[in-house]
Amino acid sequence: MSIQSNPHETALVEMQGITKSYPGTLANDAIDLKIFSGRIHALLGENGAGKSTLVKILYGLLRIDAGHIAWQGQSVSIESPAQARELGIALVFQHFSLFDSLTVVENIALGMGVDANKELHQKIIDVSSRYGLLLDPDRDVYSLSVGERQRIEIVRCLLQSPKLLIMDEPTSVLTPQEVDDLFKTLRRLANEGMAILYISHKLNEIKALCSEATILRGGKRVATTDPTTQSVSSLAALMMGNEVTSVTRVERAPTNNVKLALRCVSLKAEEQHGVPLNSIELSVNAGEIVGIAGVAGNGQDELMQVISGEALLSRAQDLTIDNQPVGTLPPGARRALGLCCVPEERLGHASVPGMSLAENAFLTAHHRTNMRTGGFISHGKSKRFTKQVIDQFNVHCNGPQSLANSLSGGNLQKFIVGREIEQQPSVFVVSQPTWGVDAGAAALIHQSIQAMADQGAAVLVISQDLDELMLISDRIAALCAGSLSKVYPTSELSVQQLGTLMGGASLETGAVV
Repeated sequence: MSIQSNPHETALVEMQGITKSYPGTLANDAIDLKIFSGRIHALLGENGAGKSTLVKILYGLLRIDAGHIAWQGQSVSIESPAQARELGIALVFQHFSLFDSLTVVENIALGMGVDANKELHQKIIDVSSRYGLLLDPDRDVYSLSVGERQRIEIVRCLLQSPKLLIMDEPTSVLTPQEVDDLFKTLRRLANEGMAILYISHKLNEIKALCSEATILRGGKRVATTDPTTQSVSSLAALMMGNEVTSVTRVERAPTNNVKLALRCVSLKAEEQHGVPLNSIELSVNAGEIVGIAGVAGNGQDELMQVISGEALLSRAQDLTIDNQPVGTLPPGARRALGLCCVPEERLGHASVPGMSLAENAFLTAHHRTNMRTGGFISHGKSKRFTKQVIDQFNVHCNGPQSLANSLSGGNLQKFIVGREIEQQPSVFVVSQPTWGVDAGAAALIHQSIQAMADQGAAVLVISQDLDELMLISDRIAALCAGSLSKVYPTSELSVQQLGTLMGGASLETGAVV
């Protein structure tokens, strides 16, 4: 399956026979890829298919074992990101390359190799405003949400006026409106002659945006096709090698057994640009999934910190787990009572990058599983638990001793979600559960979340993916500027009404509350 290109047209970049191996893994196996100016080309594949390795080679982060690259018809050897940028290649990373202690303008200046002066300051304001990716150049990065950090990466690339823009999961933390705005920008850039290599697991996006798609499976190129002529299911089948099991909406009977309750929870912002929580009232019952929608930076991180125990309340009774007051208890004590949490930032918050999967498993699971022998860490028990997670959630890695930062983003996400689910919590709170995972992994995670609720757990899902929330949630609320809307049965809400709630307006009066 292939697209016929004009034989007289020279590709902006042509990769031929690209081969790259790691110990025990052939990541890229003689891959061919052509990208043309003025086109948006999708690179598809399940987690671990070799996409990230291929992109890192093109951006000069990795050396090839075999094959060659031509840029505008001339053979090149891209030895570093600096050389890639000189050619005109820009990359929006899936995992952010930012320094938390620096400001937005300082991070962008470092990434571009320029001074953080008034001229750059104004350019950031102009470009971010023009493309609907609003940024305050003077904000400290540590105070930003994941969605706001993603905007820094995109704006940094656009400031370089590249000939080839590579985007790795750029919409994973954007709202539908932000996605629409980004797509308008990308189409305009392509019309102006820029080539765009677009990597995403959201197949509806690929069909709407891209005119070409190269599909990888198991490190090999298996197809090049026009995604507009394919269905979502046929694209998924090409990626996975078989049909992907779809998740269907399940109607659950409500219960009155409250497992998690927040009672008029307020929290002052610790940081200058943090979001205070305002009188949050929320309960999650046994056997149900409650979804929390919201635009990035509206208090999702703060809500997760309050529930997990990273931020303590002044009164224990304001937060209860199984009717036990826990508002003043630390995270470990809450886990012992039945709580498991998955924060949205998987690398650095949910996992320690330089530690093995077994070591990362121990960090959270030892509170709820037996991972000690005679008071000492049992490496055997940790490895067995980790192997169970790897097998149950189809994590592509080299076993329990694999370092967290050696996994692809989607495989690390599967591991982190699986690590918490395998502890069999009575209360499960997860933020952005399917960020950056392929269709098969998303279905597996959704099925696992549904199974937890079916078995009696209380599940709270915080997500910017409205389709995800509408699919798996029994009830939904929206968080705006630290205030939580009324909670509605999902069956009574449309996506448009949920968008209204995300804007802080009341469905009953239409006024902002």
